[in-house]
Amino acid sequence: MSFRDPHELHKRRSGRNIGVALVLASFIVLVFGLTYVKVTRGDYEPENASIER
Repeated sequence: MSFRDPHELHKRRSGRNIGVALVLASFIVLVFGLTYVKVTRGDYEPENASIER
């Protein structure tokens, strides 16, 4: 039982799918990194939280 070679169209699609996956993964990493930096810097704290009595 042997498998047939993939069609040329499938080879092109797989290359395109890998490219889209890499772009999507880099976008997710970028958004996660920006969110992490903003949260650790304290940009999301309410203004009233820094008032001391």
